[in-house]
Amino acid sequence: MTNSPDQARPEEDTVEPAVPDLSGRIALVTGASRGIGYFLARQMAAAGAHVVAVARTVGGLEELDDAIKAEAASTGKGAATLVPLDLTDMEGVDRLGGAIHERWGRLDILAANAGVLGVIAPIGHVEAKTFEKVMTVNVTSTWRLIRSVDPLLRKSDAGRAIVMSSGAAHSGRAFWAPYAASKAAVEALARSWADETRNMPLCVNVVDPGATRTAMRAQAMPGEDPETLPHPSEIAARILPLADPALSRTGMIFQAGRQRWVEYQRPA
Repeated sequence: MTNSPDQARPEEDTVEPAVPDLSGRIALVTGASRGIGYFLARQMAAAGAHVVAVARTVGGLEELDDAIKAEAASTGKGAATLVPLDLTDMEGVDRLGGAIHERWGRLDILAANAGVLGVIAPIGHVEAKTFEKVMTVNVTSTWRLIRSVDPLLRKSDAGRAIVMSSGAAHSGRAFWAPYAASKAAVEALARSWADETRNMPLCVNVVDPGATRTAMRAQAMPGEDPETLPHPSEIAARILPLADPALSRTGMIFQAGRQRWVEYQRPA
């Protein structure tokens, strides 16, 4: 397995989207009711996985379930279990791990995709409740989710954890402080987790999806033409290979927009 240093340094190789065989794999996807999470859940199911789909929005989850069932009817692959859950319900996140253990005894894939933007504003203008919500949803709930499913991923013969981040974690861009800080923290969690599990068959990687045609992007960039951005289904297809049991990389960033792996590098 490839284990990496600090900050970001690109490798030369790129990754072309490929559909791994996920037959019989159990995959947990958060934020599965829309955007990248929705399409990643659909594509994992189409590749043969049983997807445990988590989101706050029941209607979005039901739409996902309908799409997965329709595809399964023609291909015979994939299924979903719907879990309406607000990830700020920390005890609910704990129960989720217990429920997966009781039903399957393991987890093969985690896609920690759920997150919120907060506000784009000068740091001194951000309200405390807004900052706290961003950190709760993006950081604390991600840690709680990792804690809940880590024992289950270790039981898999090829556990795969995909943790969603953002280029904002590295850019230090004006007005993005709460979101950027939360994603930098998420990356630190994922890197430590990858280092803890480097001698196990569990691979933990971070994804920077790049600019994508999502509701969050529209909130952040209201004047931008969404048609100039890749559709979330396209970005999901680029992320899907990170769930492949044959993957050997861990502790790295995958830049989905550029389809390349990036290593961390310590400051000089």
